[in-house]
Amino acid sequence: MQLEHLCPKTKGKLIFTHLEKRPAYFNKNGLDKDLLLTIALNGEQAQEIIINGITHQFPAYSIIPLVSAQDYNFEKPEQITAWQYSRDFYCNVDSYFEISCFGVLFFGYRGSQFLQLNEAGREKFSVLRQLFIEEFQTIDTIQTDMLQMLLKRLIILTTRLAKEQYLAGKIYEEEKFDLIRQFNILVDQDFKTQHKVSHYAQRLHKTPKTLTRIFSGFNYSTPSQIIQDRIIMEAKRLFTYTTLSVKEIAYELGFRDAGHFSRFFKKATNLKPSDFRKQ
Repeated sequence: MQLEHLCPKTKGKLIFTHLEKRPAYFNKNGLDKDLLLTIALNGEQAQEIIINGITHQFPAYSIIPLVSAQDYNFEKPEQITAWQYSRDFYCNVDSYFEISCFGVLFFGYRGSQFLQLNEAGREKFSVLRQLFIEEFQTIDTIQTDMLQMLLKRLIILTTRLAKEQYLAGKIYEEEKFDLIRQFNILVDQDFKTQHKVSHYAQRLHKTPKTLTRIFSGFNYSTPSQIIQDRIIMEAKRLFTYTTLSVKEIAYELGFRDAGHFSRFFKKATNLKPSDFRKQ
């Protein structure tokens, strides 16, 4: 089952996929303008998911949020229930920062984030899944509003799981955690031209040392590692979906010297750019 809705005003998309053998919208994160944020729920059996070339175990009855720049493949897509949406569909909705498109799920954390559902959680998501199916079948003038409300409910439930499972035992200081989110947003905007932590620290009116200390307090990757990861993510996307040369990609990502970029890429991935492209 794959259902799609287009917002009449913004042309934003919402795609709901459930137990589909050949899902049309999975891993469509090439160079298209219509990039989608994804919340994917695995079924009753664990499976593998490859994210940016790295294989992870996707536990049964667990959820992973995926940002639009990530390249991913599910071992068993027919087990997956997924909600995918463009920023034009949901981000125009007035939302508190924690549940916005720039909120906790997609910019509050980096790397693989598997959120486990207990029995009560499975029931909540089962009910929500059925509500989505019913609403997709209800064609009227307020369908978009209802689907946006349901999507917001989904994001709230998933965000609560993230906070419970990843901030457990830590003091949740909203101001500090929002600083991490803002840093991630700035990196996503400026990573092609700004590779130093000092640039982002200045934008946030903090010192690099202060940022590092705050990130460490949340058991988070270092600011420099986050910048590196974002550059590598984009490099992999360009190697996968374009025919640009190593020199052209290096220039696109703010490296004046192709040799410097190649060394940077190999250190991060253990592969030369040419070897990665051959995979």
